Amino acid sequence: MNKLYLLLCFLLLSTGSLFAQTTFDIHYNGFAFLDDHEYDALIPLRKTISGIRSELDLGLNPDSLNHFVVGINALHEFGGTPVFVTANPVAYYAFNNSHWLFNAGEFPREGLLTQYPRALLNDTLNYYRPNVEGLLLRHTNDFGYETLWIDWLSRQTATNRNMFLAGQLGRFQPDVGGVLYLSHFFMFMHDAGTKPLLPNENIQDNGGAQVRLGLDLSHKQSLPIRCHSKLAGWVLPIGCAVYIILNIPKVLWPVFTWHTG
Repeated sequence: MNKLYLLLCFLLLSTGSLFAQTTFDIHYNGFAFLDDHEYDALIPLRKTISGIRSELDLGLNPDSLNHFVVGINALHEFGGTPVFVTANPVAYYAFNNSHWLFNAGEFPREGLLTQYPRALLNDTLNYYRPNVEGLLLRHTNDFGYETLWIDWLSRQTATNRNMFLAGQLGRFQPDVGGVLYLSHFFMFMHDAGTKPLLPNENIQDNGGAQVRLGLDLSHKQSLPIRCHSKLAGWVLPIGCAVYIILNIPKVLWPVFTWHTG
């Protein structure tokens, strides 16, 4: 009996100590968009899309490194009904220190993957799919950063296709404080179809990459109006983009045929 009493006391003290170190925070984020696609002949249904995204989440922080976040991100289209067309859950774990960031769950892509050029990831993703549903790992040091991520788009069923996006992006500055930099973006999309695979349906893998070599003059310029982003203003990139499409017909498994373009 005495041992049980001591054990209960120890658990209560440990729990109290844990909650004494735990902090909570509330975060709200929102943005409005007005995007005219009526000029784009490549889009079958050309229209103007507009609306507002509102995100509210609650964070539980056992310490300064570990964070648990839950919330919701809702979309309202201007002039549309109902009030919220869709609501995406936000639920993820985050580890964050001076060099490493690790996210697992459903977390906002804003600020993590929005550096991608439109040639690889369209900016309308933030309007209708603001969260990454998967994993992200980023390492940062004095020379730049490197990010790996995977985002599941659809779970495979008899009617839904098995699809996910994965990629890598980073930036390297060989001389800290210098002007020369090298950045790269890679994106891979896997589409394995439904289960079972429908007749005349193929497994498809699409990929793209972009490499930039440029000069970052944002901290060198002497104009009275300074740049707020190293991806704008006085940054002068040059580079190339490569797109690869892999199409695997069912009758040719496991023979791979590559198409470039």
